[in-house]
Order: sequence, then structure tokens, then C-alpha cells
Amino acid sequence: MNHPVIARLRAQFEAGMAEFLTEFPEGSSAGIYDPIHYLLKLGGKRLRPVLAMAAAEAEGGEAADALPVAMAVETFHNFTLMHDDIMDAAPLRRGQPTVHLKWGDNAAILSGDTMYTLASLALAQTQPAHLPAITRTFYKTALEVCVGQQLDMSFERRADVTIPEYIEMIRLKTSVLLAGSLAMGAASAGASAERQAAWYRFGERIGLAFQIQDDLLDTFGDEAVGKQIGGDILADKKTYLWIHTAASAQADELSAWTSVSDRPAEKIEAIRGAMVAAGADQAAREAMHNFVDEAMSELGAMGLNEDHHVLFAGLARMVTERVS
Repeated sequence: MNHPVIARLRAQFEAGMAEFLTEFPEGSSAGIYDPIHYLLKLGGKRLRPVLAMAAAEAEGGEAADALPVAMAVETFHNFTLMHDDIMDAAPLRRGQPTVHLKWGDNAAILSGDTMYTLASLALAQTQPAHLPAITRTFYKTALEVCVGQQLDMSFERRADVTIPEYIEMIRLKTSVLLAGSLAMGAASAGASAERQAAWYRFGERIGLAFQIQDDLLDTFGDEAVGKQIGGDILADKKTYLWIHTAASAQADELSAWTSVSDRPAEKIEAIRGAMVAAGADQAAREAMHNFVDEAMSELGAMGLNEDHHVLFAGLARMVTERVS
């Protein structure tokens, strides 16, 4: 999203993160920090830290109040990416080789664990008055993300996953971290529990839409933006697209290709064709837009001033318009 406030907050976050990481430099401690610097330097949208800092400002605080939360959620998010890439055997992250390919699985696991610890250290810089509530939200969110990842993996062994089960899985795996970022950012500015809950509900709906768009991009995106296309198909992941197709006349096409690994290009092409024939791509886009509409309803009820309302409405629209 091209917005001056977003650009300012992103720059403020990057500066704060760079300063924080000076305590953990590359080349030190037997190189355990090298993969961390590598992954963080690959960039990314920085959506979660920007949301935290923007929520703090919307609640009358300063962006700096939420910088510890911003650093914690982005470090935690990248920790999950490092470990997810191992579990998914993913070759690319943001157009570059994944950490486990460059350093090996063991180093990636250990550096990921280290990132989780760094997230906790960053969070500890929160103002003491707000730390208890923020800590509870952070660790509850971290636990839910792990549960969501386990559900995602368990779905790969099932053929009867339903859309409601899928929505709950992505709520835990993806949505709660966006929601928690907003709630903790608001808490950093001293927002009430009721206001934190309102921010959480808004973020939760945005997070659901965000993950469905991720599913669409994984299957129908463009490799030119730096992401392997068809990875979910090759891993037999039960995405919204897959589940919708499995409930249609195209179910036999999915079954025929399940667990086939020696013809990846053919598998991707065949299953994408089945998904389009079943209307799964259109159904997923409709579900995504419905979640954005629900988020906008939550946003409207919060009574933000016009500038902040426009900012967060733009962030909501960005979810459906992004290409990476």
C-alpha cells in the first residue's frame, strides 16, 4: 500500500529493528544469527509491525510505544516462516533460497528457535504498565499459531476436511497474529480491554481474507513475484480451493493426482484446471471479499477519526489487491 503514514511507520520499524539486532550481529555466536539476518533482510510487507504501530497512533499514543510489540510480532512471524519452510520443503522465500536450503535443516531449526527467543526479548522492552496484558496476548497468540500449523499438517492426511474446519485452521495459523498485532499495538497506547477486543476482531477478519488470498496466489499467482507457484498443490494441502473442488464433480480429478510426486508440472496443471472447472477460484475470492466486508463493518463501529479510518480501510483493501 502506497501511503505516507505506512511508509513512515515501516521506516521507523526498520530503524528500530536494525538497532535491536546490533546486539546479535552476524558472524557471532558460531553464526547462529546469520540465518536470522538473512531472512529479515529478504524484506516483506512488514504488515504486522505496521499494524501494531498504526493502532497505537489511532488510540492516541505514539508509534514508538508499540515498537517493542512490532519487533516481537515480526520476529515471531519470521520464526514461523523459517520453520514452515522446513516442514513444507519449500525452496524459495521471497524469491531467494530458503534458510534450510542454505544452511541445512538443523541450523534452520536452531536459528528459528533463537528468533522466538529474540521476539520475547523485544517484547520485554514494552512499558511496564502495559506489559502484563500484552504478554498474555502474545503468548496466547503464539500458542494458537502452533496449533494452527499442526492442524494444517494433519489436514494433509485427511480427505474429509470441511470449509469450517479450514477457516478455523487459518484463523489460528494466520489470522490471530494479525489480530494480536493490532490488539497489542492498541494496548501499548493504553487502550481499554474493550478497544483491544475491537481491534482484534477487525484484524481477525482481515487475517482470514489475507490467507485465502495467499491460497489463491500460491495456485494462480505469478512466479515472477518470487514465490513458487503450486506448492500447496504439490503438498496436497487442503486449501479453500482444494476443499471446494473436492465437493464438486471434479473430485475424481483431485483423487487421481493425490500423492503423485514424480510429475509436478503435470499435477499442478491438472489440479488447477479442476479447480477452475469447479468454480473454486471464484468461490475463494467471494469468501475473501466477504471477510473484508466484515472487517470493514468492525472498523466502522470503532469510531476512528477520518484519517485513521481511511488508513485502515486502505489496508483492508490491500489484502485483496496484493500480488505477493
